[in-house]
Amino acid sequence: MPKSRKTVVRETVTLYEAKTHLSELVERAARGEEIVIAKSGKPKAVLVPLSDTRAERKPGRGRGQWRVGRNFDAPLPPDVAATFEE
Repeated sequence: MPKSRKTVVRETVTLYEAKTHLSELVERAARGEEIVIAKSGKPKAVLVPLSDTRAERKPGRGRGQWRVGRNFDAPLPPDVAATFEE
């Protein structure tokens, strides 16, 4: 589970500054800062930290790693089934 991040006041930088110091700005954003990038004094984009950096799930990656028992879809024992009917 990702850590919650503190809200940080946004800083505005020019497009030129963003191009010149992109690596530094990306590191700052990764630490939780939000950075507004402006062109000719007008905000154009926001550099924000990612909230979830887990890898995307890919269907089929677990194929062959587990088995479903033969009785998987067999009726439940009467005492267990009764708890669902209460």
